[in-house]
Amino acid sequence: MNTRLLLVDDEEEFVDTLAERLALRNFQVTRAYSGERALQLCNDKNFDVILLDIMMPGISGIDVLKKIHQKMPLTQVIMLTGHATVKNAIEGMKQGAFDFLLKPADMELLTSKITEAVEIKQKHEERIRKAEMENIINRRGW
Repeated sequence: MNTRLLLVDDEEEFVDTLAERLALRNFQVTRAYSGERALQLCNDKNFDVILLDIMMPGISGIDVLKKIHQKMPLTQVIMLTGHATVKNAIEGMKQGAFDFLLKPADMELLTSKITEAVEIKQKHEERIRKAEMENIINRRGW
């Protein structure tokens, strides 16, 4: 299965370049150039991992993160920023971000973090499937 990524950043050139580099590593990348567009895409598609810039005009990355986790709590979010502050990192982690990386992120580190995030999502999904199966079995008295 190809990992489904959503790449969200207002810097179009950065998004396009990173999307091409990730596609070469067999990631299925969808691009959004604003937080608003990212939220629209999340209504239509299910993503494994979202790479999300913190500092964007309009809705901030932190606010996008909050809304994503309300709708898709298992989707892992990696926050990206060129304007790193400890406060932003702490707030992102409090809101459920998987990790926080500085732009431009080292490609090997980024792909490693994406892989880790996918593994965590898959483990959560497997636990949910098992719990649902146990619930069905218990209700039927098998």
